[in-house]
Amino acid sequence: MAGVLRIARKEPSAILLAAQLAGVLLYPFMEGSAGRALFSAFGIGLLGLVLLAVRSSPALTWVVVVLGIPATVLLIIQAVSNSDTLQPYSSGIEAFLYFYAAGALIAYMIEDHVITRDELFAIGATFTLVAWGFAYLFVVIQAIEPGSFVAAVDPDAQRSWMELLFLSFTNLTSTGLSDVVPVKPVARSIVMIEQLAGLAYVVVLVSRLVALTVVRTRDSG
Repeated sequence: MAGVLRIARKEPSAILLAAQLAGVLLYPFMEGSAGRALFSAFGIGLLGLVLLAVRSSPALTWVVVVLGIPATVLLIIQAVSNSDTLQPYSSGIEAFLYFYAAGALIAYMIEDHVITRDELFAIGATFTLVAWGFAYLFVVIQAIEPGSFVAAVDPDAQRSWMELLFLSFTNLTSTGLSDVVPVKPVARSIVMIEQLAGLAYVVVLVSRLVALTVVRTRDSG
């Protein structure tokens, strides 16, 4: 246990990235009624990991606490009541929290001029945070304007969390492989913003980190 805590303090971005990727694999088994409590519990755990990652960055920890507490309370209520009524509200807070955490990690990477291993993991962790943030935003959009997203299977139904997360990843990576399509104007606008964010992230941040790595290699040579 002490070893895990030591790794978490030293490389929080690696822990966060591993948890996010584990969530991608676990979420398909949590979408039914029986798995809703587990889904909420896993979400609460991810919020804690986001807090851990942000604490190693220049971001103000209290901002994450203020955002994380109400989101956690709403997730617990959802798990206990076994209802999705509060999901749009918790998703809205979580979207804000994930975007803030992503911004904090970007500031953490840009501020330092020495590339550490945790900063390399932060590249992936930040990417997944943005993907999660837009997915939560899609949940809110769908709740406000039903029918904002359609899919090849059961097009008139509300899209599940996993479908919206899949849409978010395909948009952010610009692969365009999703069978979920935004059809309402607001949904399409947010999808376009996500596509631009994904392109800008790769071009600006990753290029800078690669350049710093090259400079360090030349200096050491």
